[in-house]
Amino acid sequence: MSDFFVHESSYIDEGVSIGENTKIWHFCHIMRNTNIGNDCSFGQNCVVGPNVKIGNNVKVQNNISIYDGVECEDDVFLGPSMVFTNVINPRSHVNRKHEFKKTLIKKGSTVGANATIVCGVTIGEYALIGAGSVVTKDVKPFALMVGIPARQIGWVDMLGERINFGKSNQALDGQGNAYILQNEFVSLLRGIR
Repeated sequence: MSDFFVHESSYIDEGVSIGENTKIWHFCHIMRNTNIGNDCSFGQNCVVGPNVKIGNNVKVQNNISIYDGVECEDDVFLGPSMVFTNVINPRSHVNRKHEFKKTLIKKGSTVGANATIVCGVTIGEYALIGAGSVVTKDVKPFALMVGIPARQIGWVDMLGERINFGKSNQALDGQGNAYILQNEFVSLLRGIR
């Protein structure tokens, strides 16, 4: 008996590693050489891999394809029908599998519903990408991004709430985690996590 759940309508290829308490729901396909961590959830109609790495406690909502070249660290949330790419200039008559670009979604980040992440970018820790946004370049940790193309309109904390920095360039969230803004980057000064 396995320590994870796969709905009977889904397919799991050989060479896939799935962690404890992970749930894979209707009409999904997890392709070869993919590693999925513990406590993840995949909504219906998701395709993952091959060669994809998914951390622990990653929530993948309905209708998402996670392509070769994408890595999601722990605690990532991928909103319904968001889109990844893995080639900059695709053509149906040109094979560019050797040109896949790495896309990294770092710990705690959220990608909103119907957002598009163009390949080759890194989304920093705890960043929040607004619904429908198109990310074309790297995103700073804790950045709040919206629009087409996505632009930064502020900062968010680990809970996904807006941060307003005072004259000291420091702020606290509702759980007592402290943040500092220095040189246009936000970092965790101290955390209770």
